[in-house]
Amino acid sequence: MLVVMRHGATEEEIQQVAAVIEEMGYQARVMPGRQRTTVGVVGNDGRVDPSRLAGLAGVQECLPVTRPYKQVSREWRQQPTVVRLAGGVTIGGDEVPVMAGPCSVETEAQILAAAHAVREAGATLLRGGAYKPRSSPYSFQGLGRKGLAFLAKAREATGLLIVTEAMDPEGLDAVAEVADVVQIGARNMQNYSLLKKAGRCGKPVLLKRGLAATIQELLLSAEYLLAEGNPEVILCERGVRTFDPATRNLFDLAAIPAVHGLSHLPIIADPSHGTGHRDMVIPMARAAVAAGADGLLVEVHPNPERALSDGAQSLYPAQFAQLMREVRLIAEAIGRRVAEPAEMRA
Repeated sequence: MLVVMRHGATEEEIQQVAAVIEEMGYQARVMPGRQRTTVGVVGNDGRVDPSRLAGLAGVQECLPVTRPYKQVSREWRQQPTVVRLAGGVTIGGDEVPVMAGPCSVETEAQILAAAHAVREAGATLLRGGAYKPRSSPYSFQGLGRKGLAFLAKAREATGLLIVTEAMDPEGLDAVAEVADVVQIGARNMQNYSLLKKAGRCGKPVLLKRGLAATIQELLLSAEYLLAEGNPEVILCERGVRTFDPATRNLFDLAAIPAVHGLSHLPIIADPSHGTGHRDMVIPMARAAVAAGADGLLVEVHPNPERALSDGAQSLYPAQFAQLMREVRLIAEAIGRRVAEPAEMRA
């Protein structure tokens, strides 16, 4: 339930509403807005009696939240959430940041070369997996803590922010020490113990859609993060499994406006996993920005033919530079702009 305060409601009136909600055995979430403040009732089972709240001073109305997910819904918060990162990078506003880099951190030289290449082309975040969940137990699983150390060196050398994946609750703390954004991968979208801990990690979280997850399931997973107190959640459309082998996945561009209609959270797009083919990544990156994606996540490798994972869908640095030129034009055409690295903002 949402308690909508009147325009001009005093801080004392708002706190009184929050206190009554707590007395009723629920949690209160105070959410200041541009015009008026709302107070969310968290932990209710749908049977809250609004009469006790409706008569309090400063209350305009009490609104039920009908979605199975509450805090991520547009009913809960009308204004889009803007996730603010170091260096002035924002996700969910007018800017469209691009996160780029290899699927896996393989060597120090490889991740540094990738970081310099994507930074030169205009990326603002470096992606790279230190821990890699793979379908086969015999595939490269990542360098672990050594990979995290290499990512930290790449950030120091280029100024790029780091987005990297946490695979389990036990390893999340080590990832959060290095990452500017903690990624929860598609295979872990419904790993609820990991989601709960990520909601308490103190870092923004990038949540990728599961291999066969519905949009409602994606939003319910995001609800776990917000329920633990982390409002800085970024969703990611990365394609879902389908019967057609022509592409690795079905890149669901319709999910982008669908999520924007249902949730206030930003959603970015991953055309690399969405297609699985290098020659399809640039066209689908353009399409994702045109559809309203709040950012891109793109795989780029200095030598894709030698990549230890996902080489077939990784762009060469020159191709990534082309992608950046083209998506800038698309963003400008719809009244947005591709974010620039920190030192280019001055």
